[in-house]
Amino acid sequence: MDVQLAIVGAGPAGLTAYIYAARARLKTALIDKLGAGGQVLTTDWVENYPGFPEGISGYDLSQQFLKHAQRFGLEPVIGEVQKLVRENKAFLLETSQGPIRAQAVIVATGARPNRLGVPGEEELTGKGVSYCATCDGPFFLNQVIAVVGGGNTAVQEALYLTRFAQKVFLIHRRDRLRATKILQERALAHEKIQIIWDTVVERIEGQTEVEAIQLYNRKTGQRSRLEVGGVFIFVGIIPQADFIGPELVDKDDRGFIITDAEMATKTPGLFAAGDVRVKACRQIVTACGDGACAAYQAEQYLDSLA
Repeated sequence: MDVQLAIVGAGPAGLTAYIYAARARLKTALIDKLGAGGQVLTTDWVENYPGFPEGISGYDLSQQFLKHAQRFGLEPVIGEVQKLVRENKAFLLETSQGPIRAQAVIVATGARPNRLGVPGEEELTGKGVSYCATCDGPFFLNQVIAVVGGGNTAVQEALYLTRFAQKVFLIHRRDRLRATKILQERALAHEKIQIIWDTVVERIEGQTEVEAIQLYNRKTGQRSRLEVGGVFIFVGIIPQADFIGPELVDKDDRGFIITDAEMATKTPGLFAAGDVRVKACRQIVTACGDGACAAYQAEQYLDSLA
């Protein structure tokens, strides 16, 4: 397949980029290994996206994005980009659905949840260890569960899980939460949430399912065992950019793609948008802004080739 613009990733950044590219009448391919939606699909409730004063579920918001893109003829390529290489003055995307050649590329692949890397985590993933409260919360009706993390996602998902769980222990390695103040206030006031401060998980126990976690208090040095039926882990994200080599982009020490303010990488014609790039604020609304900017800059770049 030969196109003017290839967009890799169909979350908010990728879908917004597609809408702008389609309106510019660019021949565009949108590629995603899971279809359209991105991580918004796994977000319970979004209350800070403009235009929805009462809030909206992540699923419904993603469907609105998708419908908007479909209005402009979106037919996403369902496949995984395995490698991106420079080919003369264009790009070759090696995908699970075959090669795609493009004159310009926008990388909007986002990021995936980080793991704790403790014993038992990998073995019990899907058996009580989860990284998605919306996906798995209903399985833990009336159970005692743990949420690990202290940022916006961890606190928001802990609040969501109170709908199902009997008790939610929020385990944070520091003595204060990093989440926004309004989320902190809700968590601290919720009768089902108990915060365990200055503590990390050292091991997740269980044979066929999660039974308990081993904890270590970083201030007192005390170790303890907490019986829980599930562990939800929200300790940051890892960029999904392994298919792009250093000859095309610079990355920071965590692997996020470095761009300028206009979403451009060091390679002409190659742009990055959304959570995959180095930025201070990773929100749905900023991803959409990145996507719009990247598509506009890609259009300008393509015009310069004519």
